[in-house]
Amino acid sequence: MLPARAKVNLWLKVVGRRPDGFHLLDSLIAFTDLADEIEVAPASDLSLQIGGPGAASLEGDPDNLVLKAARLLAGRAGVAPRAALRLTKRIPVAAGLGGGSADAAATLLALIELWRIAMPQEELFDLAATLGADVPMCLAGRPALASGIGERLAPAPALPACAILLVNPGVALPTPAVFGARQGSFSAALPIGDGWQDLGDFARDLARRGNDLTKAAISLRPEVADVIARLQRSDGVAHAAMSGSGATCFALYGTIEEAQRAASLLPASWWRHTGRLV
Repeated sequence: MLPARAKVNLWLKVVGRRPDGFHLLDSLIAFTDLADEIEVAPASDLSLQIGGPGAASLEGDPDNLVLKAARLLAGRAGVAPRAALRLTKRIPVAAGLGGGSADAAATLLALIELWRIAMPQEELFDLAATLGADVPMCLAGRPALASGIGERLAPAPALPACAILLVNPGVALPTPAVFGARQGSFSAALPIGDGWQDLGDFARDLARRGNDLTKAAISLRPEVADVIARLQRSDGVAHAAMSGSGATCFALYGTIEEAQRAASLLPASWWRHTGRLV
């Protein structure tokens, strides 16, 4: 069983666009203790079962990224695609947390072991990138500075210890729609120093950089603005913003107790997760 951890874009700058239409990004990626799970077992063919609290959101999708990852890996390695896959779904879908990409990355790692595939790391990351720009960063599974369309990764400075509260108002925001609604000029990528002294220093830097997709997301789903406003007013909050293309937002706190207290005051209909960065 392998965890497929939810990712958070702690900042996201849109710095340009390629001729093919894909946007160029500058982002700090981190991972949380919220995770889907992938299990694999030998089988005579390829199958996928989906369970967990988020399973219903994937009904009617017979060829999701888990199966695509399995078939792609088998084709590249020259092996028969035979495995019984089980996905336990906890990360909300189309929520800006990279759940599908994390599932694909965990599937690749699990099947490499099951099928005893020897593949150079560079080739594995190239293969992951064909599944989506977020899959390589989920494959790495550690804090990183992402550039290009998200496929270029560099180690991030150590992140300060903190608790995180993830909140989604119960709406989906497909990434292409958010990028399509974005207006205005491109941002400049800001230089990275040696790191952050503490959570306060970290929070000030996050606020300075921000998320260039926030206005676009709010134009499509005004509920996002309400979530951010509530988190920014919560006691003990160091920083609150939207993650990725939304609609999930996050808030950072010094202690897990502060995060839990803030979560308890949110509307009951909103999805939330209280935990830590890992």
